[in-house]
Amino acid sequence: MLSGWRLTVSKCFLIPQRYVLGLMGFMAVINAYLMRVVLSVAITEMVVPIKIADHSDGDTCPDPAAVLNKNATISSDQYLYAWSEQTQGLVLSSFYWGYVLTHLPGGILAERFGGKYSLGLGILSTALFTLLTPVVVKAGDWQWLIVLRVFVGFGEGTTFPALNALLSKWVPLSERATLGTLVYSGAQMGNVIGNAASGIIIHSTKSWESVFYVFGGIGVVWFAFWVVLCYSEPNTHPFISDDEKKFLEKELKDVWKSRRATPWKAMLTSVPLWALVVAQLGHDWGLFTMVSDLPKYMKSVLKFNVRESGILASLPYLVMWIVSMISGRLCDYLVVNGYMRITFARKFFTTLASLGPGIFILAASYAGCDRTMTVAFFTLGMAFMGFFYCGMKVNALDLSPNFAGTLMAIVNGLGAFSGMVTPYLAGALTEDQTLSQWRLVFWITLGVFLVTNGVFVAFGSGETQWWNSGEKPSDDVENDTKDRYVMKETL
Repeated sequence: MLSGWRLTVSKCFLIPQRYVLGLMGFMAVINAYLMRVVLSVAITEMVVPIKIADHSDGDTCPDPAAVLNKNATISSDQYLYAWSEQTQGLVLSSFYWGYVLTHLPGGILAERFGGKYSLGLGILSTALFTLLTPVVVKAGDWQWLIVLRVFVGFGEGTTFPALNALLSKWVPLSERATLGTLVYSGAQMGNVIGNAASGIIIHSTKSWESVFYVFGGIGVVWFAFWVVLCYSEPNTHPFISDDEKKFLEKELKDVWKSRRATPWKAMLTSVPLWALVVAQLGHDWGLFTMVSDLPKYMKSVLKFNVRESGILASLPYLVMWIVSMISGRLCDYLVVNGYMRITFARKFFTTLASLGPGIFILAASYAGCDRTMTVAFFTLGMAFMGFFYCGMKVNALDLSPNFAGTLMAIVNGLGAFSGMVTPYLAGALTEDQTLSQWRLVFWITLGVFLVTNGVFVAFGSGETQWWNSGEKPSDDVENDTKDRYVMKETL
């Protein structure tokens, strides 16, 4: 009777359970970034606007709405805070102080006990802390907001390690770039929705608090669906079909073997792993600069109001998401059909994701006060960053499927140190919000991209490392990996 009920329920799902997991993982990352980006938009309306001197040399842009005061969004009875640019930088960076600390514990727990609750409880706690944000700000000003954002980071730090552990148990090699890109590209869709919706909600409600309640509430609803629909492994899923279960058992037999002790020494002395860490640092430097400061650039430099700046700041991430989805399928196609070996593919797409953003983001600062050209350059830069997901983001799964959660914890956790630096550095270098000050920020970003990508190209790898299984590699690991790519069966 129980098996008959399970079969009936499984038939209600129109797509395989690994795709259900992929979609729910995609929405998990969207939620994570909604709650990460919300403060970057809201803070532009929480603080008293800075007095920018009139530079006759064109180093600042004129405000077309200054005379009519069209940029005023928050009514006079709302709370406004006299926070300096450096203080705002500290507030925005404080999320990453907690974020880096829970990566490794989150990855280890996800591998040992399963990723379902490591991910779910992390998103739930992030949502609850987001709901508390307006109360904490009004009660204790920016010092208490920093403490709260550290706790938000604690909750969200488990997200990517848990997702990597889940994907390693659910996604066959032939779908790795496609499904991995889908899940991780939720970051860009989160940025799209977060920026656009934040601006619209704040502008409509005339209240910066409202957006925290909306996004926090969405996170709680997602958790309820996650608990019911998703499970850590195919073997424990009550609704999976027998065909899909047999398919995954065949494709992922090496991952489903009994657990070994984590090979810490071999892992931490792995040159390809450290090359990946360096590349992640570079990518995060550029991405976190944009996530934290693009809304501020749109409003403080280009003088858009909060609704306009939110919508326009979301456009680059929308294009990045589209590119990431197309490039994931393209990468799988090129590898499966032998046009690229896996290592070359990872390095090629990572290089596109480094040079393109660095060049076009810098070009945006040289576009001056031309709003159309500036937004176009930002959009082109972030479009190139979309190649990152099929490049280095799935590379931890290449190196060691058996320890994917731990690897993602190391790589993403260390990469997040960029987030501790970039918002504060940008705030310290742009006290007057001039074009030349922001240009220096973007020159630094380009330099970081060039150096870190060079390290990955020189020392990175797409080969499964010997310590993944404890056995020394065969003479042609990549050919073996390619063979497993083309073993895909149609359900």
